[in-house]
Amino acid sequence: MKKMQRTTLMAVLCGVLAVENACAQHVEPLAFADFEHWVTREIKESALLGGKTKTVYAIAPTRHIQGNKAYKNMGGSPWASSNVMANVMGVVKASNTVRPEKREGGGTCACMETVIEDCCVLGMMNLHVLVSGSIFLGEVNEPIRSTNSPYSKMEMGIPFTKRPTRLIFDYKYKASPDNFRTQSTGFSARKQLPGRDNGEVYILLQHRWEDADGNVYAHRVGTGRERYAKSTAGWVNGHSIPIHYGDITDKPFYKSYMGLIPEENSYYCRNSKGKMVPVVEVGWGKPDEPVTHMLVMASATCGTAYVGGLGSTLWIDNIALGY
Repeated sequence: MKKMQRTTLMAVLCGVLAVENACAQHVEPLAFADFEHWVTREIKESALLGGKTKTVYAIAPTRHIQGNKAYKNMGGSPWASSNVMANVMGVVKASNTVRPEKREGGGTCACMETVIEDCCVLGMMNLHVLVSGSIFLGEVNEPIRSTNSPYSKMEMGIPFTKRPTRLIFDYKYKASPDNFRTQSTGFSARKQLPGRDNGEVYILLQHRWEDADGNVYAHRVGTGRERYAKSTAGWVNGHSIPIHYGDITDKPFYKSYMGLIPEENSYYCRNSKGKMVPVVEVGWGKPDEPVTHMLVMASATCGTAYVGGLGSTLWIDNIALGY
């Protein structure tokens, strides 16, 4: 009898602990990160490039936009992507490497792909530019006026002050069949670079500040970053990337790509004077340092601009923060 009472008591205690644990693991979806709503843009490229109309997507409340209008985040959506309209010296070109795609069980996800954008000028000169699909929290300043310094055209990160413990999402990945990475800028011969490409998802938490001259600096407070080298067998649902606070360089899980962003590759933001400036990560923050900004990115490739594994494709859905 006493044994039965002890067993019943243990079962009750385990149930209470399970409920408390479930309550402690609070999950907050990121806005529009179920990818059920998309803006569809119809952009007519310049006659110089053939004059075709291209469909370009943005993650925001459902809407159709006709015409070559510069896009800014709409309807409270915090998401931007590699899908852009460029207008260089009056020549309009559009790029679309992120698109909505139906999931097998219903609903819509975001599909990001690494492709070569072919650009035929007056039917005579062919330019081939490698473009990799990516989505991120922030904004793109359209229209893009040049191919120089691509990060300076993007405002990376959004204001954020919470301290999540993990980034949660569903994903599927198809690796490039190539055992090399392709570099193609459109203005020089295509090159093969050593090393395989990887898909990538990350969350970075920063403490930013601005000096009297408008320069912006940051401490890295929280880091969660993964790369994917092999194709998945299908969807990986409810995947979780832990967020580690403080300096992680001496931790057993640390990998070089988790480190501080090199100054020459700094992301940009708009400072208090309205100018686009680099956000220079000058060091690791203390584990309890206040967070001011959050960066989340998912990309079919982990290379720099115009470099990647052709055919690499990343699908992502239901991005959320766990606490």
